[in-house]
Amino acid sequence: MSPMHPRLHAVLTEPRVSPAPSRVWRDWAMIAVLAPAIAVEGILRPDLPWRVGCVVVALALLPTLLWRRTAPLAMVVIAFGCTTVAPFVLPGDPCQLFTASFLVVLVYALFRWGSGRDAVLGSFFVVAKVTAAGLVDPVDGGELVAGFAVMFAAATLGVAIRFRAAARLRQLDQVKLLERERLARDLHDTVAHHVSAMAIRAQAGIAASASQPGAAVEALHTIEAEASRALAEMRAMVRVLRRNEPADLLPNPQVADIGRLAGQFRTGPTVDVKLRGDLGDLPPTVGSALYRLAQESVTNARRHARHATRIEVSVAADDTSVRLRVSDDGETGAARPTGSPGFGLVGMMERADLLGGTCEAGPDPDRGWTVTAVLPREGVDA
Repeated sequence: MSPMHPRLHAVLTEPRVSPAPSRVWRDWAMIAVLAPAIAVEGILRPDLPWRVGCVVVALALLPTLLWRRTAPLAMVVIAFGCTTVAPFVLPGDPCQLFTASFLVVLVYALFRWGSGRDAVLGSFFVVAKVTAAGLVDPVDGGELVAGFAVMFAAATLGVAIRFRAAARLRQLDQVKLLERERLARDLHDTVAHHVSAMAIRAQAGIAASASQPGAAVEALHTIEAEASRALAEMRAMVRVLRRNEPADLLPNPQVADIGRLAGQFRTGPTVDVKLRGDLGDLPPTVGSALYRLAQESVTNARRHARHATRIEVSVAADDTSVRLRVSDDGETGAARPTGSPGFGLVGMMERADLLGGTCEAGPDPDRGWTVTAVLPREGVDA
């Protein structure tokens, strides 16, 4: 037996899109519009060979639209199988109804949500239906080609949207991975700082132990404290992915560096920064994350907020958490990402989630856009 062609094997092994959305309000709206339209067309078209039978079959096949995403192959088999056999056993063909064109939606769903094997098997039923229609009711070659062209266009559209969605998911995964790498680098530098401090204190304790026995005890206490902090940071690193890249030798920015955002830009909206609460003893990972979130939020506001004159950045800390809020007074229009979150926002959400916090963004009721992030004061819960 000759081996299967690589491209055919790739098609047949293509998995189904998961998770496939179930029914949404648009499906019920489609049913509500098509059902009376089929009945009205049956009444107003006296040229149909068997109007009652065509309308009944079309209405019976209409519910296949409700399961077209979760069971695309089964719905195509049911719909196209029935419409292929119907002309041979009934006086009329239900596909002669203009409203029966909803069958094209099933072809689109087959290639959008089904597996590669489903698409191949379902294609045989689609081809059989178009071919049978030409045999029962002889038509010229142009109409037959047009029928195949419509089905091919629906299949092509399904494939295009399918791979476009898959490409976006891959891009989102890359953004999340990049944010994990950045956080891993911050954690690495923090742990390296603690370990270096431990080594220096240990060397100092050894050097002074002969003449000052108390210095060794003090060094041990310091080493114990630094080790506890290093272990806490190491626990957070378990959740982070990192590729082999050169470490950034620049010091990690902290909460105090957020104030520099106020004087960083000479043009555009002014940036006002307010820091409240006890922010001095935050873990370096939390401080660095707050700075990155504030920096990204300010950059997004300057880039997307139309006619904005002011950007407000506030950081407030209490005993358990730290809250960051970045808002602008720009117009909420087409330039703002009101749909699915952009890559920058996805990265911000990923960084906040890795530290056990949350990050949300959206338009204000009256005007402007606000980003709110809440991080636990101690970072990831051990």
